[in-house]
Amino acid sequence: MEAPRAWWLARWAERLNPLVVKEVRQGLRSRVFWLSFGLMLLACFILSLAAYVATIEEGLKPQGRTFFLAFFFCLGMVHFFLLPYGAYRSLAREREDETWVLLLLTGLGPRRILRGKVASSLVQGGLYASAVGPFLLFSYYLNGIDLPTLLLVLLLGACWFLFLTVVAVCTATLAEGRMGRGLAHLALLGVLGLGLIYGQVSAYFLCEQGFRSLLASDDALAFILSALWLMITCAWLLFETAAARLSLPTENYSWGPRRALVVQTVLSVLVVLLGWWDSSSQRMAFEVSVLGCVLLTLCGLVLATDVDGQARSLRAATRPWSLLRPGALRGFRLAVLLLLFWTAACGVLIVLSTRRSSVGLPAVVALPLYALLYLSLPLWVARLSRSPVFSSPAVVRLLFFVIGGLGLLVPSLVSFLLWREEESPTFLSLLNPFLGLISFANGEPPLDEPALAWRLLGCVGLLAALSVFLADRSLAAREREVHAA
Repeated sequence: MEAPRAWWLARWAERLNPLVVKEVRQGLRSRVFWLSFGLMLLACFILSLAAYVATIEEGLKPQGRTFFLAFFFCLGMVHFFLLPYGAYRSLAREREDETWVLLLLTGLGPRRILRGKVASSLVQGGLYASAVGPFLLFSYYLNGIDLPTLLLVLLLGACWFLFLTVVAVCTATLAEGRMGRGLAHLALLGVLGLGLIYGQVSAYFLCEQGFRSLLASDDALAFILSALWLMITCAWLLFETAAARLSLPTENYSWGPRRALVVQTVLSVLVVLLGWWDSSSQRMAFEVSVLGCVLLTLCGLVLATDVDGQARSLRAATRPWSLLRPGALRGFRLAVLLLLFWTAACGVLIVLSTRRSSVGLPAVVALPLYALLYLSLPLWVARLSRSPVFSSPAVVRLLFFVIGGLGLLVPSLVSFLLWREEESPTFLSLLNPFLGLISFANGEPPLDEPALAWRLLGCVGLLAALSVFLADRSLAAREREVHAA
């Protein structure tokens, strides 16, 4: 019995990431840990004394919900802000002090190193949660909150903590220069601040509704399950993206994030199908289509701005259908295919829905057309200058937001100045993605006539197809030039 036990212990000791032990020991020895841990316990102790005094003065009045939210706020300050920011600073410090190369020499690899950073943050979060756990359970005995609601809030809070930690780690891999790291730092502080507010507001909403009310409400239950699904899958996608950014250019670094994106999209279609099967609502299918197109457009922007110039060994095995291999051209084609696949799935649900609404099939078809139009425009516009500076990923991504902002203002403004029509939209105003989508969704005149609506939608589709073709040819020409050099 001792020999198998020793063998299993030795095997698990080898599988344990040594970086987890290093990061946890370093974190527990820091002043930030002891200061935040002490202040959190002091705040919880003061709140528990206040709960005891309130119980004596007000008798059996239920106050568990109030004090649970107070205890959860103390835990949320650590889980939703301090620990994710600490994970960001840990990885950013490795890159700033140029000790990242030493970590790579240990043979762990970028994925295991990032896994160790995230796992060490989760271990420290578990220590904080174990300290606050008795106070959270104490709030249950104050009445006013049931145990399933308490466990649901803690489960969703743990998933939100994992997601914010992965976001912080991914942010540390975004920028190379000092200015870029400064902007990423400020952006992360804003994201963590919003994440803290969102976590606390969501906990308040869940506590106010209660577990039984949430189960009885289909909309609330669907929102919780959708949020849980997005947090888990997006955390996986961001983790693979961070690992790809830290990999060597000679490696097939794009395999992980692109595979994660494809799996997330396919499984999301199945999840949407299960949710739609019960409601069979056109409105639900349209809302899911909008959310999916927005996320896929942002992911497609990252895929289409990949750096060209992969290793010769990878180029030899690359084929036109090798969409998971590095390169902006293959990333752009993958984004187009995923957008069309998502729209086709949501379009089928729209057609088969029994609970009809004002949203029709033209609105769902218009979604990927606008996404492809404004995704491909900056790709070939940046190519017009023939300068490698304007074709860099940062400039193309900035150009995407600039062209998107102009698309929201210029078409409608020009249409109003030329035709002075405010009631019925013109074709030029339909190039505004926001107003055009609303017009197709609501069936506003003259889009209330199906034949005319499909003709105008066909014109938008022709522009989108032309823009996609130009972007594809521009990326192909740039890839040939890079490989020839």
